[in-house]
Amino acid sequence: MKQRFDGQSYPFILVDALFFKSRDEDRVVSRAALTISGVRSDGVREILGVQIGDTESFATWDETFRWLKGRGLRGVMFVISDQHSGLKEAIQKHFQGASWQRCQVHLMRNILGSCSLRHRAEIAASAKLILQAPDMKEARRRLDEFVERFQKSAPKAVACLEEAFEDAMAVMVLPEKYRKRLRTTNMQERLNEEIRRRERVIRIFPNDDAALRMFGALLAEQNEAWQSRRYLDMDDFNEWLMGRGEMDEPSIVAMKLA
Repeated sequence: MKQRFDGQSYPFILVDALFFKSRDEDRVVSRAALTISGVRSDGVREILGVQIGDTESFATWDETFRWLKGRGLRGVMFVISDQHSGLKEAIQKHFQGASWQRCQVHLMRNILGSCSLRHRAEIAASAKLILQAPDMKEARRRLDEFVERFQKSAPKAVACLEEAFEDAMAVMVLPEKYRKRLRTTNMQERLNEEIRRRERVIRIFPNDDAALRMFGALLAEQNEAWQSRRYLDMDDFNEWLMGRGEMDEPSIVAMKLA
């Protein structure tokens, strides 16, 4: 998947990584497959690419984003992902001004993994209320209640949520209709699950090129299926951009015709 992105902008991109085993001469090694999808300015989803790296780090994300920008990727306003190592730093380097939306599903797993089983159900319910608050004022009020309630019984869970709160709520600046689909990496996770299903059959790839060919073929097939329908109606998003002074009406018309 090496097509250029000229003439399109991608306000939302979703990134994820999965690990697989590959042969390197006489050794079996772990490799990372970095998968990237985007939602174009017309609301259609597109798979932007897949890269193979030794591990998941700033260096691999840096190289991946440089590769995408070299193919013409532009207009990125939100990057949605889990808390991958080095990713936030790479986003700040390559997409200045873009917001990082930390996946709320992964964050919830982190929170629940930080508390005892005895408190897990009530912490899950309270944290969910925070993440699904109708606005930031209410979310902060609920966060304060959460801290007061669980500070003594589950301090690690409280610290986890407090530290991640702003990044996990980045989509709250958007019109409400976009938040549910953009607050998690569920879309990207489903892609990777299909890759994982095929990868389990092979178990160990003969080399990285073989893995890249199979992953690329699967993603190209899914990308073609996505082109038949819009994932997001972007009209309210474009009005939001105009309200923020980030785009004028002629620019939006030109973007729709691109």
